[in-house]
Amino acid sequence: MPVNSPAPSPASSSNVEHSSRSTPVLQRNRLTLEYRLPASASNAPNAADGGQDVVFGLTQTPKSLPPKYFYDDRGSQLFEAITTLPEYYLTRTETQILLQDADAIACRVGACDLVELGSGSSTKTRILLDAYARQNTPLRYVPVDVSGGILEDTARRLIQDYGDLSVHGLVSTYEAALADLPATDLPRRLIAFIGSTLGNLSPQHCEQFFQQVSQALQPGDYFLLGVDRHKATARLEAAYNDSQGVTAAFNLNMLHHLNWRFQGDFDPGQFRHVAFYNEGDRQMELYIESLQDQTVTLKALDLTVTFQAGERLLSEISRKFEIAPLTADLLTHGFQMVETFTDDQQDFALCLCQRI
Repeated sequence: MPVNSPAPSPASSSNVEHSSRSTPVLQRNRLTLEYRLPASASNAPNAADGGQDVVFGLTQTPKSLPPKYFYDDRGSQLFEAITTLPEYYLTRTETQILLQDADAIACRVGACDLVELGSGSSTKTRILLDAYARQNTPLRYVPVDVSGGILEDTARRLIQDYGDLSVHGLVSTYEAALADLPATDLPRRLIAFIGSTLGNLSPQHCEQFFQQVSQALQPGDYFLLGVDRHKATARLEAAYNDSQGVTAAFNLNMLHHLNWRFQGDFDPGQFRHVAFYNEGDRQMELYIESLQDQTVTLKALDLTVTFQAGERLLSEISRKFEIAPLTADLLTHGFQMVETFTDDQQDFALCLCQRI
């Protein structure tokens, strides 16, 4: 498995305006990029951006790490590869739903800022952009991602492919972006959180996230949410244990990322990927399991951690949902379910909600 490389530094260009919160945001040439992460967080291996969540997670019993550490540029590339795997039904099923129903979503929402949290390569988002183009409805795209390299490359391609589209990219965490979205002249916002990423949040963090989204929107604005639905254990486990080992590489890439960012000495060859479905909690659980007794140091965090053979570090959960309780939960945060779009097998759902 290749070792990850640092995210590329922002490049100067006559077509792109790089801005921060301390300088004016320039809207020239249809593309604006804001780097709201510290330079150390997006472009250099440095612990100045914190790492306290790493210290906390690795000193607990059992150990765990936030899934955000999957996503250096290499991790983002591996995840894009996962979405094309035959076992990974989620992406193609959600894509099918969008192809069927994007026009209905665009017609209902109308002219808006489309704010996408965790935009990645924006592949599925193009289906929505195409629907808006067909209807000749004004739209500005606001992608949010922690990977500056992926976001910038994607934004450049989008403005080339969509001649009337304006893009205001935010290299940012979800929390920072939601707390301070760019001003808009369009009548409403649509925040999109697709790709079943909601399932990565614990119930407590899910409640906090819904509250943040609610506070970022005005009454009449919209929230588009993609969720994977509960189904047979064998089918779920196959999606997270693919035959090509791409998911395993994605999981173990977290260790490469920690080594780079925090001057660590993890040996990924001494760990393995483990994934199974916890039916009681209705969630897939991904672990990184130590193959031997070992000690790991993260020099930038002044942290030394011991692992026993067979000890597991929880790297991700992926919760599976039922629509009725999810609808009730969203209502407590000020969202009314407008329509639920799903596939013929009821595997996946796109929920269009409106802030009330």
